[in-house]
Amino acid sequence: MTQLKPLSPAAIPGALAKVERYRLLGEPGEAESICLDILGVDPGNREALIGLILALTDQFAGELSRVNRATEVWSELTDEYERAYYGGLICERKAKALLRENTIGSTRAAVLALKEALACYARAEPLRPPDNDEAILRWNACVRLLERYPVEIAQEDRETLMLE
Repeated sequence: MTQLKPLSPAAIPGALAKVERYRLLGEPGEAESICLDILGVDPGNREALIGLILALTDQFAGELSRVNRATEVWSELTDEYERAYYGGLICERKAKALLRENTIGSTRAAVLALKEALACYARAEPLRPPDNDEAILRWNACVRLLERYPVEIAQEDRETLMLE
């Protein structure tokens, strides 16, 4: 197999900009590859870890197997706010991918994933930096999504959802 070539540390800022660009172009696989190159040179690079999580979650629609990989990368985050926020984002995007499957079991699984996302965003809210309402915005989006996809869930699930 052909060897990968290492990225130079000085090229990391430009590579991070390309991660965002490729994600915006709808090419998350390219963004993922660049993040892996950055992490090969700087294993704890926070921006590359977050970029990789986002690139992986961008691929959930066709490959729910990417959830496990995104969760592995998520576990490397050290900031409590980021762990709560990006944990919620992983759950929320998993739920959206499950809803696209449109099967009986996938709808219930999506509701449970949205419930997990709400719990994560609730943990993130008090930890958020000043003037950062991302967790609130994501919370509201999840609540609205739950309203659009009503399904019968157990009474204890419904009560827990209302408490969070």
